[in-house]
Amino acid sequence: MNNIKDISINDFNYELPDERIAHRPLIKRDASKLLIYADNKINESVFSEITHFIKNESLLVFNNSKVIHARLRFVKNTGSIIEVFCLEPAGPILDYAQVMTQTAKSEWNCMIGGVSKWKESFLETETDNSGEKVTLRATLISKGTESCHVGFEWWPQEKSFAEILSIFGDVPLPPYIKRKTDELDPERYQTIYAKEEGSVAAPTAGLHFSIEVFEKCKEKKIEKTFVSLHVGAGTFKPVKAERMEDHEMHSEWISVEKETIQRLMDQEGEIVAVGTTSLRTLESLYWLGVQVSQDPKIDNPSIGQWDVYDSKMQSASMSKKEAFSNLLHWLNEKKKSKIFTQTQLLIAPGYTFRVADVLITNFHQPKSTLLLLVAAAIGEDWRSCYDYALKNDFRFLSYGDANLLRIVNKY
Repeated sequence: MNNIKDISINDFNYELPDERIAHRPLIKRDASKLLIYADNKINESVFSEITHFIKNESLLVFNNSKVIHARLRFVKNTGSIIEVFCLEPAGPILDYAQVMTQTAKSEWNCMIGGVSKWKESFLETETDNSGEKVTLRATLISKGTESCHVGFEWWPQEKSFAEILSIFGDVPLPPYIKRKTDELDPERYQTIYAKEEGSVAAPTAGLHFSIEVFEKCKEKKIEKTFVSLHVGAGTFKPVKAERMEDHEMHSEWISVEKETIQRLMDQEGEIVAVGTTSLRTLESLYWLGVQVSQDPKIDNPSIGQWDVYDSKMQSASMSKKEAFSNLLHWLNEKKKSKIFTQTQLLIAPGYTFRVADVLITNFHQPKSTLLLLVAAAIGEDWRSCYDYALKNDFRFLSYGDANLLRIVNKY
């Protein structure tokens, strides 16, 4: 295995002109272009025809996390605006759904635009919601280097935090989409199967899937299952360190039901990860299975940035079936119906994939950890794919076009 810590992010740079960034979605979800990489060859199609490039009886794995309206704006008496961007719940949590259904109050780690202007003990905003006055108050509990701890209270108190965000919040478009949200964004910056609230960025590979594409999947006996990884703003965090050893990978919450792990364990055909978040979840599940096999009494297994590259973990490598069987046994012993934990897994060139055979994804930013993941999947040919896309009018990033990559570096 290559020493991943020595990787220089400068080797994963390319020139991305602003006009190649998709600032708005296409009218039809599945009308986007599709680049196909398989057998060291590049082909081109449209997303509505993607089932032609997926084998019969494959299993598609989707991230069903739902984007919350995480961007809140408070107007001070002076007229200046303080923007509060909810990143993740503060403190230990047992379940994301529990956080989103909280009533009366909730505490979150937030990014704050204009925090130096926040001199008041609290900020407050109110609105008329279908004839009912709703008030939201934010209190700055503490400031950190990367985020601030904010307490929210609201009235009427019986409303859930999810309802409050839907009333006061705005769709958190990525920072490179430099425009205000419009009436299309709440629908289009969300997959059609989104269910579990918690993401502050969309799992964008899934944005291309339509009801029509799902019908074509049925015809080829291509099945689907769902995992939840709540995408954090860290997905847009640029790698500023020269060597990956000095970059702290963002961690994200994953939630996967026992039935899904069983389905993955029993799958004989190919496993297709829809998006980098689904792929990160799948590979994390494998390593969680390895982890609990080494320490069956562990209460809260989780995956750190470098854990899977440790010689002890590597020497314990096992088949996908064994890893998932171990994880299911641990869940049964702990009387848990699902695994809910955090993963900080960094997938970079030199990583060997244990679960996924194919990755469906969008085109990612230069010098990003998502681009490192793509390079881990298909090696140096990532550059050929991106050069092809740039020369052939593909649209890049969240609202951009898709690619289907057959993973080369498999265990």
